[in-house]
Amino acid sequence: QVQLVESGGGLVQPGGSLRLSCAASGTIFRINNMNWYRQAPGKQRELVATITSGGSTTYDDSVKGRFTISRENAKNTVYLQMNSLKSEDTAVYYCNADVVTRVLLRNVYWGQGTQVTVSS
Repeated sequence: QVQLVESGGGLVQPGGSLRLSCAASGTIFRINNMNWYRQAPGKQRELVATITSGGSTTYDDSVKGRFTISRENAKNTVYLQMNSLKSEDTAVYYCNADVVTRVLLRNVYWGQGTQVTVSS
């Protein structure tokens, strides 16, 4: 079994910064893509950023130049550095990971979510 645990959310003023972390644990053989999604109240969950196992990254246009996704493969952890935060970034942030387990089963796992609120 694989678990993803996020941390780092909270309340921040507009223009501020937060760093989210998501650590994967369990019977992991390899992690392929790792992603950050977010879901604002009344809206669908949307993909924010992706990082491949080789470190290539892609971003939604709404966060380009403000957010940075990174990962530490040795720790099975993905990060999301969020700068110049805006009120419209307020949402629950979820990480997910494409995982191959030690018995070579492949599945996508989700974290429980962490709340980010941008408000003065």
